[in-house]
Amino acid sequence: MLDFAKFTKYSKPGPRYTSYPTALEFSDAYGYDEYINKLESQDSSRPISLYFHLPFCRNACYFCGCNVVFTSREDKMTRYIDYLKRELKILSSHVDCNREVLQMHFGGGTPTFFSASQLKEIIQEIKKTFPNFRDDAEISCEIDPRHIDEDQMRVMHEEGFNRVSFGLQDFNEKVQTAVHRIQPYDMSKAAMDLARKYNMVSVNVDLIYGLPFQSLETFKETLALSLTLDPDRFAVFNYAHVPWLKKTMRKIDETTLPLPDEKLQIMQYTIDFLTSKGYKMVGMDHFAKPEDELFKAIEKGELHRNFQGYTTKGGADLIGVGLTSIGEGIDSYNQNFKDMKEYEAAIDAGKLPFERGVVLNEDDLIRQYVIMELMSNFKLDINRFNEKFDVEFKTYFSDAIEALKPFAEDELLTMDDSKIECSHTGTLLIRNICMPFDAYMKKHTSSSKAFSKTV
Repeated sequence: MLDFAKFTKYSKPGPRYTSYPTALEFSDAYGYDEYINKLESQDSSRPISLYFHLPFCRNACYFCGCNVVFTSREDKMTRYIDYLKRELKILSSHVDCNREVLQMHFGGGTPTFFSASQLKEIIQEIKKTFPNFRDDAEISCEIDPRHIDEDQMRVMHEEGFNRVSFGLQDFNEKVQTAVHRIQPYDMSKAAMDLARKYNMVSVNVDLIYGLPFQSLETFKETLALSLTLDPDRFAVFNYAHVPWLKKTMRKIDETTLPLPDEKLQIMQYTIDFLTSKGYKMVGMDHFAKPEDELFKAIEKGELHRNFQGYTTKGGADLIGVGLTSIGEGIDSYNQNFKDMKEYEAAIDAGKLPFERGVVLNEDDLIRQYVIMELMSNFKLDINRFNEKFDVEFKTYFSDAIEALKPFAEDELLTMDDSKIECSHTGTLLIRNICMPFDAYMKKHTSSSKAFSKTV
């Protein structure tokens, strides 16, 4: 039995590393003209990954960290579709839209808050702008089981969607009440049945641990119920409590949140339980069946991580469309406006709604590679690193190697001249293990409100 109390010393604010540098380093020092130049100079032989942010929800789930617009007004929905179309038209003048599209993802908000006909209108406009989808493109959508019907699922199937992700979070009624999301099991089961009826190749379910009133015992029940849905993948996220950033999180009574040692027990049980049921751990918080392409990628050391999570579709330029969307090039990140008025004003002016971003220097690229390898595959091949960057790892990262020694002493990782590899327990603290390689952490160490806690 692991001494979980021992590892709570690692519970401190830290990035989730969906990017490196993290979004905290985005700024308006990276200007619009430079962004357009980056877009127009992209290699036309590189494929494209598309992300569309559909931000609307009817009401707030208190745990949610997404950029959301709360509304029930139909005119806001149709207006947003109009602006998406106009954004795509402007984008088409700066990007070679005949490049292969190997991935497209609808996130939110609640993408299925849009009706079946509205979803079809959006998808067809995208395909008109980007006509060259690969036959094996991954086309996916986040779905709230409370807002999905057969017409919507049929449209997604007809338009080539092959993967969906359902937000379950927790099945305990007390927990659901505390986070303002009542979602009975039967509702989630009905959504899963629709996904299977319309031949979604891969179905993921999202769970969150660390929510109010959760305990190891209640989460065991949630896991057991979730397993009856037979998903292809699980994503089990550590709740990021950041009430200074998200006002709705202030409605959560912090005294009801589980303590770090119980959260570690929940995650350890989750790993053991899902592993015993045939799933394999993939990356920091994902689990997949052995036949799933995510698991095959991690076996080959080819798993990638971006703002949509873990993916097998690396080597593509990510283009974000819509309010607050983030894009990624070979050496840059860019983000659209978060404020709807500013988003619309940019498009009205005939410009892309770019607000801020960051251009990566050589050091950023080196550290990005190390952090993303560890986040994706829980190990780093040092010889491969040395060859790729023509630098000596031990010399370049002497300070990080020193900082990792306590992790090695606690048997969270092994480290030698050829590799760094996390132990089974070390995977629970992968964010902490990555932090010594982060050149920007020093300026954030004095702030307790820069990141959520790692445990």
